[in-house]
Amino acid sequence: MTRDEAEEILTRVGQGGDQGFPLFEAALACAAHDDPSRDTSATTALAAEAIERLRRRLEMESPEEAIAEALAGDLRLTGDVLTYDHPDNADVIAIADRRKGLPVALGVFYLHAARAVGLDVHGVDFPGHFLLRIETEEGPLALDPFSEGRVVLPSELSRRALRTGLMPDVAARLELLMAPISDRAVLIRLQNNVFARAQRAKDWVRAERSALRRALLNPNDHRPWLDVAAAREGQGALAGALQALSRAQVLDGGAAMAARAARERMRLRLN
Repeated sequence: MTRDEAEEILTRVGQGGDQGFPLFEAALACAAHDDPSRDTSATTALAAEAIERLRRRLEMESPEEAIAEALAGDLRLTGDVLTYDHPDNADVIAIADRRKGLPVALGVFYLHAARAVGLDVHGVDFPGHFLLRIETEEGPLALDPFSEGRVVLPSELSRRALRTGLMPDVAARLELLMAPISDRAVLIRLQNNVFARAQRAKDWVRAERSALRRALLNPNDHRPWLDVAAAREGQGALAGALQALSRAQVLDGGAAMAARAARERMRLRLN
């Protein structure tokens, strides 16, 4: 897949609605856009195998057991504990080779397989850690793709939320904290992870690409363009940064003050 082909896919899905959002296709396009020199066939094959293994396991196991055994047990997909901040952990092509990654990147494979076999599974933007929510006959359960898809009990969810600084009454708010998010939001969270890691490494080219992907995935959001501007400024491409700031202002007048201040700072550097 070329970078232009990846951008065409992201433009198409960005302009579409949340219903039927092609999460795996879009995640694969994001990874190819980052590095189009790689072959995507192994990633596609892994996703197809995940569907088949999950379908077979559902004949004998409960949904929450089947999804964990198929994705983590059979296919060895797990969290990267030792090198958590490695950039490959947020890339589905690299994950197909390494079999480890970030929770949200692993979640793409879980969600894709679950949807294909008719399970009701969604991503959850839980404080500090991406989780999955699976609907069962006994009610919703939280699954952690980073910890081999295991069920996370409400008591542990409360402890995790408290560690992020939420109020002690968090137990009463678990249903709100476990609210499902759209697949578009899942993929944008993944690209935010890519941007944050690239920014810390001062890899401004990669940071710009990830911000541009967010802009394509959510064309009405001004915030990706602020990140595009920051990445271009990091590269010394001040004229391009000014263009990105202008785009942010057009999309959201609320960004006007921050964009104007950044624009003036860059104009001073240009003069």
